[in-house]
Amino acid sequence: MATIKRFYDLEAWKKARALNKEIYKLTRAESFKKDFVLVDQTRRASISIMANLAEGFGRKGNKEFLQFISVAEGSLCELQSHLFISLDMEYISQDEFKKLFDLTEETQRIINGLAEYLRSTELKGMKFVKQPLNT
Repeated sequence: MATIKRFYDLEAWKKARALNKEIYKLTRAESFKKDFVLVDQTRRASISIMANLAEGFGRKGNKEFLQFISVAEGSLCELQSHLFISLDMEYISQDEFKKLFDLTEETQRIINGLAEYLRSTELKGMKFVKQPLNT
């Protein structure tokens, strides 16, 4: 596996970004945007997925990264719950719900794959790799 040097090269982060873009489109819709609380909570949950993946990566250690991945997964489940509310309140159609829910599940699979890789690798994180001294 190639070494990833930037958080925005992570497939999980890229998928979370695509999900976030769709959530923002959704919450701008006339049927949705008047429910300020749900719009805010839905956007915050979506943002949290991306942000926690980036922050966890930036910590440079697998254990810390896994903690942030856990938070991202929690936010993803929260987002799924908000999608059910959106459907129940008839802010979105069944087709819109399915499209977005499928995207959340795809994002979750990729995040879970990243977590499994971090748990199984011998490398414990970049902060534990000995760097050559500049002389």
